[in-house]
Amino acid sequence: MYTLYCRMYQHAYRGAAYLLPWRKPELITGENSVEKLPALIKGMGIHTILIVTDKGIGSLGLMNGLLLQMDAESLNYTVYDKTVPNPTIENIEDALSIYHMNNCEAIIAFGGGSPMDCAKGVAARVARPDRTIPQMRGQLKVRKRIPTLFAIPTTAGTGSEATLAAVISNPETHEKYAVNDSVLIPHYAVLDPLLTVKLPPRITSTTGMDALTHAVEAYIGRSRTKETIQCSKEAVSLIFANLYGAYSEGENIHARTSMQKASYLAGVVFTRAYVGYVHAIAHTLGGFYSIPHGLANAIILPHVLEYYGASVHKQLAELADTAGISQAGDTAEQKASSFIEAIKKLNEDMDIPAKVSGIVESDIPLMVKRALAEANPLYPVPKILTEKDLFELYRLIKE
Repeated sequence: MYTLYCRMYQHAYRGAAYLLPWRKPELITGENSVEKLPALIKGMGIHTILIVTDKGIGSLGLMNGLLLQMDAESLNYTVYDKTVPNPTIENIEDALSIYHMNNCEAIIAFGGGSPMDCAKGVAARVARPDRTIPQMRGQLKVRKRIPTLFAIPTTAGTGSEATLAAVISNPETHEKYAVNDSVLIPHYAVLDPLLTVKLPPRITSTTGMDALTHAVEAYIGRSRTKETIQCSKEAVSLIFANLYGAYSEGENIHARTSMQKASYLAGVVFTRAYVGYVHAIAHTLGGFYSIPHGLANAIILPHVLEYYGASVHKQLAELADTAGISQAGDTAEQKASSFIEAIKKLNEDMDIPAKVSGIVESDIPLMVKRALAEANPLYPVPKILTEKDLFELYRLIKE
């Protein structure tokens, strides 16, 4: 009965999703494309902008080109750079105060997933001054027009430049949860590969595996569309062909450009087709132990895919064919196994561990409860898992 309830809920939500005002960001792409943005902003009649980023971006000088062009266009801007990994409600409220204090009209999110999430949180609070972030937790609780939001990703993994989600952490309760609403999809996204060439190998690898997780979970789920099927396959193919190259040769512009495209495509697909238990578990690890989201996904992904068993053999076999991993004459089960082994090998080649260290046994019951609450009944997973299953998975990933 519980599985039936979950499937009925997912079916109803999938039907309702067709009525939502979906959009994709307008893309500005290519080397040095970030320097084209200020002229676009000025042409839109926007004069004062809040830039949300983090200290690391500033220290690397990644914003220098953008800021020079902002000055050249006589645009007013204020930089909020205190975003932390797994951004908090406090981050959002601090940035919101700066937005209002300076009479800002638009927001630029510059960085990886954390500045993106923080910026979306600010946008949601501007649109809904009567609601706190916890009150907008979950599905479709913003539903008001946000300020124009420009997304400039400096990693190739989160896909936040294309998604409806802002993932927020509450350090007091060790919770990590999403505010999901189609109005939070950025209006513009700048995909400039030069912004990613200075990414350390560790971040290149884990954010790239984050993108792979988005594409795979969306593909194996039950809310696929023709577009998400096509985009998932393209993203998976690009990642297997380019992630290790971007990791091992940071200045490889072709690999960096391909990974940016893959990340964007994976963001598009999981916004429409959702994710699954990999993400639900990863969010608890981020909330309890501040484990970077991409790292958590990379470790968890092969464990969950193996646990799904026969329910994903067909889908994973198709992805194995797409990525050129399978052998002629292999059965679907053999192809699926080859795909999972290829994920493990990619992790190993990039020095990503096979298990998660630091999980406290006494924390597992609450993490199981929260992961189940996130995933069921919303996520259209290939197989509905129970509390017992989640306990088993946490123990499989625990070092």
